[in-house]
Order: sequence, then structure tokens, then C-alpha cells
Amino acid sequence: MSSQTPIQREIPYAAQQSRRGSITGVQVVGVGSWVPENRVCNEDLAALGCDTEWIVKRTGVLERRHAPPGIATSDMAVEASRQCIARAGVDPADIDLILLGTYTPDYTMPAAAALVQDELGLCAPAMDIQAACTSFMYALITGMQYVATGCAKSPLVIGADCNSRVCNPADVKTFPIFGDGAGAMLLAPGQADQGLVAFSYGTDGSGRDLLYRMGGTYRSPGLAETLNGYPYLFMEGRPVFKWAIRMLRQTVHDVLEAAGVTLSDISLVVFHQANIRIIHAAADDIGIPRQKLYNNLDRYGNTSSASIPLCLDEAEREGRLHRGDLVLLSGFGGGLSWATGVLRW
Repeated sequence: MSSQTPIQREIPYAAQQSRRGSITGVQVVGVGSWVPENRVCNEDLAALGCDTEWIVKRTGVLERRHAPPGIATSDMAVEASRQCIARAGVDPADIDLILLGTYTPDYTMPAAAALVQDELGLCAPAMDIQAACTSFMYALITGMQYVATGCAKSPLVIGADCNSRVCNPADVKTFPIFGDGAGAMLLAPGQADQGLVAFSYGTDGSGRDLLYRMGGTYRSPGLAETLNGYPYLFMEGRPVFKWAIRMLRQTVHDVLEAAGVTLSDISLVVFHQANIRIIHAAADDIGIPRQKLYNNLDRYGNTSSASIPLCLDEAEREGRLHRGDLVLLSGFGGGLSWATGVLRW
């Protein structure tokens, strides 16, 4: 794989590679989020050669947050988790599992989730789940399975990424898109109609060369130089854009049909905040009214694994989410990977 050679082929969405299911009897009891204070506006990136007008027109991003030196993925995850636990009003001693969705862990080993566990002082097994920008949705499905099977009663599910450390500042079409942040969700046993009423998820590894990062961690100073820039993220935007819209069209149809609901039954739609053009094009193609979309891409950029829980936390605090609402969620990214579901809040 080389970032010097443009990818000419397109990856079709392979519907047969989706696995479908339903996990009910699980409820969301709390959400929380955290972003760094450092706002980086489009104008701040002009010195890097980034075109501010292009950024807005092609991505919808007006500003993003960048973590300061010394702050890594686990630190952001800890802050989001603290907010989540406080808002849920649960005893931290009852949390019995930590799942952290991320593709930017502090180290290759141990898992960033282990650092979160230690910092929060929790008595719980902890593991990372890595599926690029789909990581939070994969972690959510996994956490709900733990609850539904009785293997856990109060799992903490987190999505967090520190993109500013792994994006190449010289890549003027990719670097401006991404920002840093974290979101967390606490689960518990619930009523029979709560949980993921229907979901569809999958992976198509034949698209691995469209969106990837070859290695390195951002607690390793100078690693980018020693590996000739390979730790940086590489994305072939055009085919990923087209693939995402096709995937969303099919999986949204699949989960609505499996859940026995229509778009009119959905209160809120939260797609991974990859690019406003993807979100709007997919919504228009599917027939989703713009007013049902929740977007914060303009303020935070693409926060990868954090984008969906960050949106959900803000939406609930703004009064756009209520108990019993049906929420349509979809995460997608490197792998290529995807996960779409209908969640009863």
C-alpha cells in the first residue's frame, strides 16, 4: 500500500457481507462527552496551505478541537466517562466492564481501556475495540451483548480518538477534516423493547487500501520521522465517499425493515460525522428529512470513534432525545467497516 499511487477502483457495498441481529432488554442509563479546549479554526490552518473556502464547501467543518501535548486518547476517554457516570447517577463500583472503541490508543500495548480503568479506579475488565471510525458502534453492539447474555450488568462503552496526532499536516485535504474528542455511554438491563431493535454490521477488507494507517503510537516522540511518515492516516476520499452513501442506503433500509418501523417513527438520526456532504447526500438519497439529522461536524470535525456518542450526549442535553425515542445510528470507516442500528432510547 502506498499513498503515492492513486486508487482507481471503487469498492462496491457488499450487502451479503452484513450480519443482522437484534439485542433488546438493554437500556442506556447515561451519556457523557469531552473535547479539548483548544479550538482550531479554518483560518488557523491557512499557514499549512489549507484553503478555508474549500474546507467549508467540501467538508462542512468550521473548526475542530486539538488535544494539547500530554493529553492522549485515554485522558479524553476518562473525562467523558466521568461525565457519563455522574449523569447516570450510578455507583462506579457497579461498573463491571469497560469497552473503548478507538483506532488511536496511547500505546500498542496495554489497551487504552486499561489506562481508563486505572484512572477511574474501577474494578472491571477493560479492552479496546478497533474498527476505525466504526469502533464505537462495534463496542456498543458488544456491550449490549454482554448485558443481554447476563455476562455484565453495567458496562461502560466509550468512543475516543486523538486524530490530530495521526493526521499529516502536509495533507491539506485530509488534515482539516479531523478533530479530537471522546464520548461515553453506560448500559444496564432494561425493558424488553429497549436496546438495539435491529442492527446490521459488517466488514469488507478488500477496501483496506482506501483508508488506513500503517503504524505508530502518539506517545512515541519522533516516530513519524523514523518511519518516513507511515504512522499518518491515509484516505482516498472519492471512492470512500461513494461507498459510504451506497452502504448507508442499503443498511438503513435493512434495519428499518427488520425493526418493523419507517422513517416517520425515527425521532433522531445520527450518522458518523465523516463529512457533511456524505451525511446530506445519504439523507437525501434515503429520504431522511434534514431536521431529523443531528450534526456537530461544523464545530468538532470528524472525531472518528467519538462522533456518535458525542452527538448523542449533546442531543440529549439539548432536549432532542427522550426516553422511548427511536434513534437511527450508523458508523462507518476503515476496514472498510460499518454498523447501522435502530436504538430505542
